[in-house]
Amino acid sequence: MGSGDLRRRGDVVPIRTSGYGAVFLGIDECSSFGRTSFTEVSCTGERAAARVVARHDGTVRDGPRCPATTDFVLHISEQRPASDENGDGAVPRGYACMRNLQPPHPGDPGGGGGPRTIVGDCVRGLDDGQVRETACDGEGEQRPEYRVTEAVDARPRCPASTTLYVRLGGSSPVGCASPV
Repeated sequence: MGSGDLRRRGDVVPIRTSGYGAVFLGIDECSSFGRTSFTEVSCTGERAAARVVARHDGTVRDGPRCPATTDFVLHISEQRPASDENGDGAVPRGYACMRNLQPPHPGDPGGGGGPRTIVGDCVRGLDDGQVRETACDGEGEQRPEYRVTEAVDARPRCPASTTLYVRLGGSSPVGCASPV
């Protein structure tokens, strides 16, 4: 089978296409986790670890956003292997929005991870004025300081109890956060 590069949260790891679908890691297909590679596998197999909930060509920056409860994003670099998933000689550059088949789900509200900050998530402040998502239950590396309670289209629409504004993006780009 062909090989390429795949990134999970910035890490580059080799991939192997398996021919399960017309598109490598298409919607509702599954991947395994490994220390050095991700492989497309049958969702009913024992090696299946995460399911594709959305798949887009191009880059995350230029493409559509992943669904709110996405656990992680796999970045797929363009490759032209000798053999690929549909025989056209190319695995296009893109990204797959992934959801773990079993808990934990860091993309869930309060889960402490995922590629997006959403209502219900907790954050902590960093020295440079930025915030970082952390688990609301305090089980993460850092204790939470604020919880995003609402998403609105402009800061004045946040409740009076808001002490921190978090950039969320989308149609309601302002997260209203209060101390936990």
